Amino acid sequence: MHRFWEKVIKPVMIAARPAHIVEIGSLTGLNTFKILDYCHHMGSRCTVIDPAPQFDVELLSAYYGEAFRMIHELSLKSMPDLEPYDMILIDGDHNWYTVYHELKQVERMALSAGAFPVVMLHDIDWPYGRRDMYYFPESIPQEYRQPHAMQGLEPGNPLLVPGGFNHMVHNAVLEHGERNGVLTAVEDFLKETTFDLSWHSLRSNNGLGILLPTDSPFGRTIPFILNTSGL
Repeated sequence: MHRFWEKVIKPVMIAARPAHIVEIGSLTGLNTFKILDYCHHMGSRCTVIDPAPQFDVELLSAYYGEAFRMIHELSLKSMPDLEPYDMILIDGDHNWYTVYHELKQVERMALSAGAFPVVMLHDIDWPYGRRDMYYFPESIPQEYRQPHAMQGLEPGNPLLVPGGFNHMVHNAVLEHGERNGVLTAVEDFLKETTFDLSWHSLRSNNGLGILLPTDSPFGRTIPFILNTSGL
């Protein structure tokens, strides 16, 4: 998701001025560091959820202090205990079950807090828009788990291939179909939610989607940011 920082995420943050940001999935922290710099300058705070972050958590905690909180846990287990937030970036486990239920957790928080946050989701396009990926297959209930294998992907080929893209994780054997992929999870959530939400998206860099209330005071800024991003 860090590839969208300068042209999309940063401008959206400046427009929205979130006070509490949640980031799901930090990996090496390339996006996390940028979010924390925003928080440092704007007096905001960031909660990062990742069971296995690949950066020095203690160093960031020492530098950013109360602006930074790290949760070493799976998102669906930790989200019910979060304090209200006004922006969340979802870039964790790229599968229907996780993303759909992450959005349902966002909805529950919003119903309690009285306001739906800005939601940014990575990987809404190829390869995981319509195909599940599992870091930990056992964390997904069996009835929601697609047949999968630790093989990779290649553009234009619907089948898994040895040594292809992301061959080190578990990928669904088949693309498309019900309850399969990140974008499918977003679409299924939007069919059910009682909130009036607007959906905006980019297809580059594996895809970025943005959800926010239709009546958001800065809602008209989002299409401008996306249309002039050059992405």
